[in-house]
Amino acid sequence: MSNPFVWIVEPLDPKQPLKKFFNLSKLEDGRYAHLPFSIRVLLEAAIRNCDEFLVKKGDVENILNWKEVQHKNVEVPFKPARVILQDFTGVPAVVDFAAMRDAVKKLGGDPEKINPICPADLVIDHSIQVDFNRRSDSLQKNQDLEFERNKERFEFLKWGSQAFKNMRIIPPGSGIIHQVNLEYLARVVMDQDGYYYPDSVVGTDSHTTMIDGLGVLGWGVGGIEAEAVMLGQPISMVLPEVIGYKLLGNPQPLVTSTDIVLTITKHLRQVGVVGKFVEFFGPGVAQLSIADRATIANMCPEYGATAAYFPVDDISIGYLIQTGRDKEKVMCTKKYLEAVGMLRDFKNSSQDPDFTQVVELDLHTVVPCCSGPKRPQDKVAVSDMKKDFETCLGAKQGFKGFQIAPSRHNSIVKFNFEGCDFELAHGSVVIAAITSCTNTSNPSVMLGAGLLAKKAVEAGLTVKPYIKTSLSPGSGVVTYYLRESGVMSYLSQLGFDVVGYGCMTCIGNSGPLPESVVEAITQGDLVAVGVLSGNRNFEGRVHPNTRANYLASPPLVIAYAIAGTVRIDFEREPLGINASGKKVFLKDIWPTRNEIQAVERQFVIPGMFKEVYQKIETINKSWNALNAPSDKLYTWNPKSTYIKSPPFFDGLTLTLQTPKTIEDAYVLLSFGDSVTTDHISPAGNIARNSPAARYLTSRG
Repeated sequence: MSNPFVWIVEPLDPKQPLKKFFNLSKLEDGRYAHLPFSIRVLLEAAIRNCDEFLVKKGDVENILNWKEVQHKNVEVPFKPARVILQDFTGVPAVVDFAAMRDAVKKLGGDPEKINPICPADLVIDHSIQVDFNRRSDSLQKNQDLEFERNKERFEFLKWGSQAFKNMRIIPPGSGIIHQVNLEYLARVVMDQDGYYYPDSVVGTDSHTTMIDGLGVLGWGVGGIEAEAVMLGQPISMVLPEVIGYKLLGNPQPLVTSTDIVLTITKHLRQVGVVGKFVEFFGPGVAQLSIADRATIANMCPEYGATAAYFPVDDISIGYLIQTGRDKEKVMCTKKYLEAVGMLRDFKNSSQDPDFTQVVELDLHTVVPCCSGPKRPQDKVAVSDMKKDFETCLGAKQGFKGFQIAPSRHNSIVKFNFEGCDFELAHGSVVIAAITSCTNTSNPSVMLGAGLLAKKAVEAGLTVKPYIKTSLSPGSGVVTYYLRESGVMSYLSQLGFDVVGYGCMTCIGNSGPLPESVVEAITQGDLVAVGVLSGNRNFEGRVHPNTRANYLASPPLVIAYAIAGTVRIDFEREPLGINASGKKVFLKDIWPTRNEIQAVERQFVIPGMFKEVYQKIETINKSWNALNAPSDKLYTWNPKSTYIKSPPFFDGLTLTLQTPKTIEDAYVLLSFGDSVTTDHISPAGNIARNSPAARYLTSRG
């Protein structure tokens, strides 16, 4: 059936009659102007895809009537504009598509008809590990090991990139999925099949929400849902409540975007936003860069919402130009958003829509902070870190407790590392990682870390050699501006060499600690610490030997690495003492906002984004050299312990079979509170004494 809303279709530009859009203003429905901007995206998708089969006029009416039905658990269909996958969760999807081709072939059909209908991008970023660090060749050595360990997976994915249409695979070494999405893949407005419409995305990674910071509505879904969307099916979702989060004021000079998001995470955990959209508004939003907004949107899963949406404004449009997008397309993007009432002016309160509930945050009240030691919502002001950690030491075992006997709080274990004697105690930092798209996508905090490193080196400060330091940027653009601004060499002098482009320490791919460090931790039963600029710090996620893990901004990661402990009061105690015997405090080396902004204006320019991304799919020589099969059907290896043809299509016939009743099914997993995917299926190493390891060993 034809679309019943075809009457509102018109050209965006009369000079280009074949470039059309659904002009929602022609609905002349007063409810539209009061809808949250995130709900307007759902409405446009429903109208554009309305066929009275998968999407019906009644669905459109329900979305328009959001204010009245938001509390009634009304289900509506949503067809996202595209799908994004990372390699760990993306491989099963490609496997299923390969199996579908086999099934079609067996039934006498053309297997090459099996392709994603909805555009899909798969970014390989989850497989690299910090095996080498503190050396100039760390990046190359880690990448070599990555290819050695993942050869079968990579060959399979390269086959998929050649075999399937409408599926693009971004090779390893390119960056982290969400930062690549932000800087390169996202369109904001799609120009597809003769129509303009809002960009939207679902992804097989929970932090897909990062793209909400650019005004692209997106969130994480399960693999089956992602595959359904790839096959042209809509997602069935309960029309969500929308919490309006009003930002006021200006951040204080020493506050970073990391401090803001950790504050928001704690606040929204208290509000309760599970299953809801959060939409940001208010004059404070205009004070935030797109990188700041993306940082806040990235941690949406940590505060429990489905999406954390920042509507598109002029700052969003400016970001598209800054990151090297085509200027003519950017101007079309702005023109389209103005035409459909989706371009926001955060200083104009008359544009504020209706919300389910409104909560506020004055940005001026945010202070420098970390989160931990075991959960991202447990915010701790930096000024309280020493006291808080020492309280946690003796507190009852739990999210904020380690139950260490008071007599052991000051235990010290001596050990030798590379011929020198050192000491470890409770609170000693053994991992310091600048990692994760949450922060490495933000030039202000990355350049802040670089400038702090420069001042630290010039002040004569160092990082103890046994601390596992690492820098894993979310894209090559980060390395580019750190190098061009002259701060990379100072980061390297403190041990923060580039170790890879991927998630790495943030997902537990932190690699091994030195044996002498592990022995000292074990001998003293010490609560050793990891400090990282990541988004999750659940117990056991970062490393088995770091029982306490704190999320912090990149500059603070370096500060705690220099201090060597979290049991320090930066306001009263020095970071260190240089060779001249002078005490150096954190305030002495912390860069000002003006310093950071001056460097950012000079070095974060469109040319570097264009240079990095125009060769992103071809620059990896190891990927180019992979000998992937060119057949349209995949040749399965019966000896593989990783890639196997699934049994779902065995016995498939052209006649639709009656569904069978499932009886006496086993419970696969029974969960308690606060169980996460990290507990169920961690991305890190498989323990040698685990059942999985024994099975794999038995298979050679």
